[in-house]
Amino acid sequence: EVQLVESGGGLVQAGGSLTLSCAASGFTFDDYSMSCFRQAPGKERVGVSLINVPYGDTYYTDSVKGRFTISRDSAKSTVYLQMNNLKPEDTAVYYCAAGRGAYYDLWEQRTYAYWGQGIQVTVSS
Repeated sequence: EVQLVESGGGLVQAGGSLTLSCAASGFTFDDYSMSCFRQAPGKERVGVSLINVPYGDTYYTDSVKGRFTISRDSAKSTVYLQMNNLKPEDTAVYYCAAGRGAYYDLWEQRTYAYWGQGIQVTVSS
C-alpha cells in the first residue's frame, strides 16, 4: 500500500519556523520526484516546492524563495520542507506528492501519482 504521511504542521507566529516531514512507503522512493503543494482557504491548490530525481535539483515558487528549503533523505524515504520566516499568507493545508515527469510537468497536479493527506499550517500575525 502506498502511503505519504505528513507531520510537523501546526500553529506558529509570524517570523517563526516549522519543518514538515513526509514519510513515503509502498513505492520506490528514489524513482520519484517529490513536491509540496498548498491550498489556502478559498483558493486553489498550488505548487510550492519540488525536488527532482535523480539529481536532487530543488525549485521554489517565488513567494517562498529564500525562506523555504526542500530536501530528501533516501535512507528514510522522507522529504522535508523547512519553512523559515513564516508569514500569515503561508497559512494553508500543505500536501506532499510523488510523481514522475519533466520540470514543467512537475508543477502540474496531474503529474502526481501519490498524495499525502494534507497537514494544516497556520501562521498568526
